Amino acid sequence: MEQVLTVLSAVSTVCAIVFGYIAFVRNRDKDQTDEAKSDATVLTEIGYIKGGIDDIKAEQREQRKNNMEFIERLVAVEASAKQAHKRLDTLEGHVNKE
Repeated sequence: MEQVLTVLSAVSTVCAIVFGYIAFVRNRDKDQTDEAKSDATVLTEIGYIKGGIDDIKAEQREQRKNNMEFIERLVAVEASAKQAHKRLDTLEGHVNKE
């Protein structure tokens, strides 16, 4: 009877070790899969953020170009207004002399 208990004890110890190792391998593989999914999600989100930043930069360049065009037109209008004031002053001078 004592031999049966010893053999049963040894078999149960070996089974516990084998099942423990199988569970460890299974969980390790699951953890690696979960980590790979998480990394892929992060990389995808980073890609979306990068795309958004690229869009913002392009929009900013376009706005800068529009602002430069507006400034050029404003400078031309100011120069034209300055010339018009000079002409008006000249006309006023002629009207006042008469």
